[in-house]
Amino acid sequence: MTAPTGTGFLAVDSGGSGLRVVVGSGGRGPLARGASDEPVRTGARGIDPGHLMGQLVPMARALCAEARVERLDTAVVGAAGLASLGDALRAELPGALARELGVRRVALAADAVTAYVGALGPRPGAVIAAGTGMITIGTDLTGWRRADGWGHLLGDCGGGAWIGRAGLEAVMRAYDGRAGGSARLLASAEDMFGPAAGLPGLLYPRTDRPAVLASFAPRVGACASDGDPVAVEILRAAARHMADSAAAVCPAAGEPVVGLTGGLFKMGAGLLAPLDEELARRLPRARRVTAEGDPLHGAVRIADDLTTGSFTLPGDEKMLCVTSPTGEGVTHAADART
Repeated sequence: MTAPTGTGFLAVDSGGSGLRVVVGSGGRGPLARGASDEPVRTGARGIDPGHLMGQLVPMARALCAEARVERLDTAVVGAAGLASLGDALRAELPGALARELGVRRVALAADAVTAYVGALGPRPGAVIAAGTGMITIGTDLTGWRRADGWGHLLGDCGGGAWIGRAGLEAVMRAYDGRAGGSARLLASAEDMFGPAAGLPGLLYPRTDRPAVLASFAPRVGACASDGDPVAVEILRAAARHMADSAAAVCPAAGEPVVGLTGGLFKMGAGLLAPLDEELARRLPRARRVTAEGDPLHGAVRIADDLTTGSFTLPGDEKMLCVTSPTGEGVTHAADART
């Protein structure tokens, strides 16, 4: 039988597709993993702390039992929308984690930050994080800059929901007989969702519209691979949006690296080829590198660094805030190590 591990950490990735959780130990890394496919709700107060805790607490307790971790000292929660919709989470989550799980130190991070750390680690550069949404983030290790990530109604340009929505607009154009439509996309949408005329009734009442829209993005990618010109242009437009956002946050000095992370890039060459062209045009000094890991990997790395005293990332009130055992916000790496 594995001997119990005294103190451990909790690492969480909360995104548009659900919740992923790791329990680990400083210096030993992840010990147990869990997941939920239910995205955390947002409402009038922003991200709902109660809904997050309702999913997280039983999962964390089960993972601690599986990993034989006796106490959680540190928690890192990377959350989609934290910068814009995280006020309630910042106000309530550290206390809730202390009460329910005994956590003494909490790092709340925008999912863009955990995506960055997962992709590049603690080095200067920029990361394009594209899944259901899309955000870019850059740092020179003295502060953070972000672009987009404003949600599917105001932005996330080039992300999965954006591509899916553009594809479904082309579907409705084809259904109506308007210019800009695609018969291939129409056939693919009806295969996936049923008659095109029913799409508004299917989409508009849904509370998970971004995820539903993003579910059509792979179909757009498949049609682009088959040479459909409308689908090809949608992916080219997505690549332009991503490169625009990367150029807005990339450090000006030196020869920065640009990392790509997120499930959207599994789409392959149909998206990556035009993105490489756009990045070469907008950021000729930059070098694209393969991401080391995903946002959950980034949350684990932050948790491990906090636990082992090697945390060096810049703090930010909205993007990355570490709370001390007394509940005071910490915005500098040196403070976070104490």
